[in-house]
Amino acid sequence: MDAARLLRHNHLKGDVLTATVSGVLTTKKEMIEFFDKNVPSLDIITTKSFQVVATPGNREPVVCSLKAGDFGNSVGLRNPGMDVALPELEELRKNGMRAVLNVSLAADCPENFITLVRAFDHVADLIELNFSCPHAAAGFGASIGTDIIVASDYVKKIVEAYPERKAPLIIKLSPNTDKLGEIAKAVIDAGADGIAAINTVGPEMYVEPHSGKPILNNKLGGRGGASGEWVKARAIECIKTIRDAIGDDPIILGMGGVSSAEDARAMIRAGADSVGIGSALSRVMPSDYERFFHAVRNGEDTSSLLSNRNELEYTPHTIISKEMYSEDLMIIKLSGKLDCKPGQFVFLWIPGRGEKPFSVAVNDPLTFLIRKRGIFTSELFDLEVGDELYSRGLYGAPMVYRKSQKALLIGGGTGSAVLPLIAETLAKDGTEMDIRIGVVSKRDGKEALEDVLSSYGSFMAVADDGKPGRVLDTIDADDIAGDTALYVVGPGKMMEKAAEKAEALGLSDERIYLSMEKNTMCGIGMCGECSCGGHLPCKEGTFFTWKTLKENHVEL
Repeated sequence: MDAARLLRHNHLKGDVLTATVSGVLTTKKEMIEFFDKNVPSLDIITTKSFQVVATPGNREPVVCSLKAGDFGNSVGLRNPGMDVALPELEELRKNGMRAVLNVSLAADCPENFITLVRAFDHVADLIELNFSCPHAAAGFGASIGTDIIVASDYVKKIVEAYPERKAPLIIKLSPNTDKLGEIAKAVIDAGADGIAAINTVGPEMYVEPHSGKPILNNKLGGRGGASGEWVKARAIECIKTIRDAIGDDPIILGMGGVSSAEDARAMIRAGADSVGIGSALSRVMPSDYERFFHAVRNGEDTSSLLSNRNELEYTPHTIISKEMYSEDLMIIKLSGKLDCKPGQFVFLWIPGRGEKPFSVAVNDPLTFLIRKRGIFTSELFDLEVGDELYSRGLYGAPMVYRKSQKALLIGGGTGSAVLPLIAETLAKDGTEMDIRIGVVSKRDGKEALEDVLSSYGSFMAVADDGKPGRVLDTIDADDIAGDTALYVVGPGKMMEKAAEKAEALGLSDERIYLSMEKNTMCGIGMCGECSCGGHLPCKEGTFFTWKTLKENHVEL
């Protein structure tokens, strides 16, 4: 697609061309594909910022909110690196794309930017260079874009080194400078085709009100960029400043705080040729993405599509008991309670130490089954009775299922934590249950959660004894005969083998339910990390039928 022809002078026409922004939702191949196929009112899809080598980014929390619609973030340019990202985009291109593909790139020196531009040019309709991230490592982001000499020198070297470039070169600039107009003109004079603005404002400090502690977890002491509605006025001001400085010919990709059709039109009037929407998408359900973008493009009301609830608020709890089942497996119970359903989950947060998502085992008292796996779970194991711990959520959505006379519930690893809520739900239907869990080795006493699980039906714990997933060997045709459904929660490969075995024994793939507890960093549909065949478990719930997963070619 000729992106330059589509965009250039569009601010004079007044049309609203819509875009996603770097780092929000369209961060993975399958989400790019989903938006391209299912959201026709979206004109431009922007990738996350790719680097030459993979970058882990910052530890969670990476996003926060002190008021609905206003966000702080500190992802830290997390990305899989060029060697992973490029083949995925090449595959997307091979399959054909409707929307303009804007490939965002980040580096800490001209040579690496040149490498990236050369590599991605053939798959990109636009190339956006990230000169503006306010919480990136030294040498990246705003450390480039807020220095007029450095920024223009980078652009000049890139343009001279790769004159055969086909994709327009767009420089994403920071609002955190009083020389924005001068910098924009300098990079255009150096050979750039346009400007993207604005990136997040700041960095700022975000303090959680109950604990009085910084929320974000990074090397900046908890400071992060501001995005959402509270930066809207600054974004429009910056775009006008840039347009006045560079004239009508260069392209401006506008973004910052847009959540309504009027916001979009104000941005176009200020001089933007397209309108990027980022944080606001976390307030929209996936089923409403197309309605939302259509409304923004066509001057319609978006308010009914936007959640006005702050989904990132923390609730303080006290640890009321801690029971160790092995050196790396424990159950903790917290003060307070929730109304969590299967398919939903929460984040647990220790101020200054991080957070991770967890399934709720029992709602009252609030109970979690936790296995020591990394830095954060090790921190959880160090807590004692009486210590404070915070939760946020619920996230996801209650499991959608078809009632059956019988159900076989299989849990592996900490997947067993989800089984009590499934059992509680099915018990209300009068379902007869057979519950089996896989454990590493048998204990002398009862297994974790055995008391609660055995109260709902027959219970069996099967030791791996050196063969992970040995519990699956117990499944036979009699287990799934008649009006039966299978519910499996555990590691991906275990769930896949369970589903394949049950289907081979004659169980319909529509009666096999698997819990896709994908990694998520935000829980609110912003980061896109939990993408599952174009679905977002953090919004839509973790349970999917085996039929759905196969149809969407989801890798377990």
